[in-house]
Amino acid sequence: MARQQERARRTRAAIIRSAAVEFGKSGYAAASLNRILEGSRATKGAMYFHFDSKEDLARAVLDSAIERYSTTIDRWLVRVDLGPLDILHGVFDEIALRLVHDIIVQAEFRLVIDPGFRRQGHGGCRMLSSTIRNLTVGAIEQGQLRPDTDPDRFTRTLAGALIGQVYIADAHGGDPDLRTRFREALEVVVQATCTTEWATGFVRSGWRASARLEELGSPT
Repeated sequence: MARQQERARRTRAAIIRSAAVEFGKSGYAAASLNRILEGSRATKGAMYFHFDSKEDLARAVLDSAIERYSTTIDRWLVRVDLGPLDILHGVFDEIALRLVHDIIVQAEFRLVIDPGFRRQGHGGCRMLSSTIRNLTVGAIEQGQLRPDTDPDRFTRTLAGALIGQVYIADAHGGDPDLRTRFREALEVVVQATCTTEWATGFVRSGWRASARLEELGSPT
């Protein structure tokens, strides 16, 4: 029984990964179930055992991406040695790595902006926005951001800047230096609202921690 369950788990994972590749290349409407099957090397019966439709497959890709976002966020939120803004930098840096190296997260981004699918799911956007806002409030309370900083405005501006950087990178065929783009966007927004004390320390030491590709495990 345990062996059968493990085989079923691996088959399901292979189908999701193949679906991510197909959605990433073709978009939702043009994605082919036959190509997904071919890429996964699963049978049609196995696919329909795990998934009811193409929409169900797309939702599974979104769910897998959300799990990865959650892993990233949790990894940085437990860093008690870092302040809120350094944690925020760590989260963004790791997400940039995933967008470059992780086919599931790449597909999630394409799905949530796809006109044929975006109203059916929100991917990790809500989770990321909530994390940004909570860390913004923490940064205000700890004197890293000015007391008059509006957490909602800060969150909207920063989230929009990051999404815009992914759009720009994608328009140029996928920029492998997305980490630099994310870091620059974060620094521009933070430096417009940070306290003098934090700015002085940042000039002296910069960001205190960065993401590492090996911590992502096997992202593809």
